[in-house]
Amino acid sequence: MTQLFPMYSLPQENAGAALPLYTDVAMDYDRGEPRWESGNPVVVTGLEAVKSWAWRTIATERYRWPIYTWSYGCELLTLVGQPYLAETKRSEASRYVREALLVSPYITEVTVREVSFEGSTLHLTVEFTSVYGKERFYV
Repeated sequence: MTQLFPMYSLPQENAGAALPLYTDVAMDYDRGEPRWESGNPVVVTGLEAVKSWAWRTIATERYRWPIYTWSYGCELLTLVGQPYLAETKRSEASRYVREALLVSPYITEVTVREVSFEGSTLHLTVEFTSVYGKERFYV
């Protein structure tokens, strides 16, 4: 295979290696915070854990927080104040969400079904396919 930029090597995927069971903190999506029980965070695995990660990834501004790598988060806030047409903003929002979520090796496909504005508030319906199955959530 010929590479467009031969001075940079692409990471080699190890197709035979299985991913470990994904574990994460459960989210209360309505309140936008982790769920707690008896003073401890609720832990989930599998598809619900990947959904929790995906939701937080979109809610986290990329490049803003030094604790996160530059590959984590979403660039949706860069659309604020831009003089783009509404269709361009919807298209860019979809692209930003896809790029943010496909960073995860557990997510194989992302589709943004609905993108709308209510005043200055952006609403998204996001569907993704993970190694555990399909899920949908709203942002």
